[in-house]
Amino acid sequence: MIFTETKLKGAFILDIEKRTDDRGFFGRSWCRKEFEAHGLTGRFLQTNVSLSLKAGTLRGMHYQLHPYEEGKLVRCVRGALYDVIIDLRPESATFRQWIGVELTQDNYRMLYVPENFAHGFITLTDKVEATYQVSQFYAPGSESGIRYNDPQFNIKWPREVTVISEKDRTWPDYAGR
Repeated sequence: MIFTETKLKGAFILDIEKRTDDRGFFGRSWCRKEFEAHGLTGRFLQTNVSLSLKAGTLRGMHYQLHPYEEGKLVRCVRGALYDVIIDLRPESATFRQWIGVELTQDNYRMLYVPENFAHGFITLTDKVEATYQVSQFYAPGSESGIRYNDPQFNIKWPREVTVISEKDRTWPDYAGR
């Protein structure tokens, strides 16, 4: 696997190191030893799957509060999405900064999201399926989020949001929290 650290320390873009031949390719998308060698969690407790039917669907920006913070490994297995993360670690030099990465069924790219980051995405095509390996069990009472258009972050989404849940549309402003 090829690990590329982003400007947000601890957040990585991962590319499969493909071994190709006339059949196609073979590569590794997960290896505990490689993750731990990069200082990343080597322990995932569940895998989640989401299916978004229409392009322009926004999911996020979600995170879990202490003591249920979760790291994530996100991959798009059908279609294409623009994945966004925000650093919510007050002690971090990149606190409140965000990055976006295009994940597609064709690029096999993954995004490693550290604990204490908000995460969300917008679909770029119809019928987008994403998988997330997470390091913590879901704790409903610990769920929180940031509105996708919160002026504190000024996220530049690559397309208009056309489908969004009521909860994601109405998260309060982050400022002051």
